[in-house]
Amino acid sequence: MISILQGTVGQGCGCDQPPDQSTLIGIDTALERLAHHVQALSETEEVPLARAGGRVLAEAVHALTPVPPFDNSAMDGFAIDTNALRGKGPLHLKVTDRIPAGQVGSTAGSGLSASQIFTGAPIPRGANAVVMQEHVRRLNDVIILDAKVAAGAHIRKAGEDMALGAEVVSKGRRLTPGSIAACAAAGYRSVQVTRRIRVALLVTGDEVRGAGHSHQSARIMDVNSPMLAAALAHPSIHLSAVQTIGDSPAALQATLAKLAETSDLIVTTGGISVGEEDHVKPALAALGGEVVFSGVAMKPGKPVSLGKLGCSHWLGLPGNPLSAFLTWQLFGTALCRHLSGDSGPGPRRRHVVLDHPLHHKPGRCELRLAQLVGFDATGREVVSFEDATHSARVSRLPEMDGVLLIPSDVDHLPKGALVEFQQFCDG
Repeated sequence: MISILQGTVGQGCGCDQPPDQSTLIGIDTALERLAHHVQALSETEEVPLARAGGRVLAEAVHALTPVPPFDNSAMDGFAIDTNALRGKGPLHLKVTDRIPAGQVGSTAGSGLSASQIFTGAPIPRGANAVVMQEHVRRLNDVIILDAKVAAGAHIRKAGEDMALGAEVVSKGRRLTPGSIAACAAAGYRSVQVTRRIRVALLVTGDEVRGAGHSHQSARIMDVNSPMLAAALAHPSIHLSAVQTIGDSPAALQATLAKLAETSDLIVTTGGISVGEEDHVKPALAALGGEVVFSGVAMKPGKPVSLGKLGCSHWLGLPGNPLSAFLTWQLFGTALCRHLSGDSGPGPRRRHVVLDHPLHHKPGRCELRLAQLVGFDATGREVVSFEDATHSARVSRLPEMDGVLLIPSDVDHLPKGALVEFQQFCDG
């Protein structure tokens, strides 16, 4: 059994107060700056409801009709007028009509009579209850009730689900199958959504080679292009360009300038540290770009940066694949939510229980790969996790569910400690 550690470890990543000599900002500060600087796209488009999954509503949906539009039966049974019933029973009522769904009764359902009715069919005039067919005995055209029925039983009242004009789905909601069901019930065949985000992906580095190219001793496989292209395969995103480029300052500057003319967001990988071969930020500066933040007190992913070039936003991810993946999970998904106008909270951090002791070198908040493995005796989620973080290794990613956010000042946590966990997003 996993023991319970009193108190909570990791309320916040602990990286918002880096050492005085550091110019790095914390993860939460970086996310706050991102939210402040990134505004939702103003352009919208109308899309058929069946193709609106994953898109963000640009206009609220209001019920165009009451739902249901008329009083109807919730069961297969018999529509009756309870006011006409006298005595405790058994009660005999003559069946005078049959009302399938989609049809209207031909007689009034009042007095000592009954209308056979099916689920969804309109309640006939004069009837005020439906008795389930399982609760009656039928002899030819007569039904026998053994007890009285309460008024309103098994009737869906007009407008009880949605009143005419009621707001059904609010502006800024990302459309799920459930919210699309509500829009359809409200009478919509199409909805107004934020247009798709135009994203360009630019992978930098002389050392990068794509799959299928001949092996050279100084080259490495291009992991970032397919990995991030897959992460960007989302209904609210149009991946307008995927390019690789070498470490040429002039070529990089020209490519960034061209992409900025047609993109809402440029995502680059590599070239954002402080080495002689890191040319992305100098190219951005030469083009008059703005830097919102550059460097975050986290491991891995410290160089991650955000800026703007013309009307296009720029997100600079590190070149090491795990660093690029994790910084995309934290900052890329948040950036796209803001651009699409998504008012939802995004992925929430939650506390989980460690299944073995954890060791950490203090200094920066560490994102440690973790796998959900079950629950402890009190019902709390338990995680197994890697014993170290290696920014260039991705072999364990297929098995991982998210990351632990280990506070910067922590060096050891016992088995059973509570630590913040953030689950990976699919897009």
